[in-house]
Amino acid sequence: MGFVKEFKEFAMKGNVMDMAVGVIIGGAFGKIVSSLVDDVFMPVLSLATGGVDFTNKFVRIGEIPADMPANLHNNYAALKEAGVSMFAYGAFIQNIIDFLIIALCIFLMIKGMNKLMKKKAEEPAPDPEPTAEEKLLTEIRDLLKKD
Repeated sequence: MGFVKEFKEFAMKGNVMDMAVGVIIGGAFGKIVSSLVDDVFMPVLSLATGGVDFTNKFVRIGEIPADMPANLHNNYAALKEAGVSMFAYGAFIQNIIDFLIIALCIFLMIKGMNKLMKKKAEEPAPDPEPTAEEKLLTEIRDLLKKD
């Protein structure tokens, strides 16, 4: 079988298409979770920790450019734009929270699907319709019982 034909069969299988849809939906879901963390959770966490801004938490590793104004030496966004090397542990904390929320949502979704699958498996299958032979034998048995 040729490589192109084999790849075409693989790509056109339902599972690959389902996976592609899942990746697209997952990307959109990731943006929603990032917004939830950035715009809802982190401000509440900042309020709870006395006004700590986690987005501006970093350790500068590289040198600050000589032409950078002194008031921007502790500004994460300005240093990043200037190309200064930093260990941005505040952004890392936000990404960990993003990951935990997404992992929790996936866990709950899979748990729900497993529960639905278990219910389906527990439902008894309906009795199969008797065959013509079985019906005939049942009639004969019933006739013999009457005598």
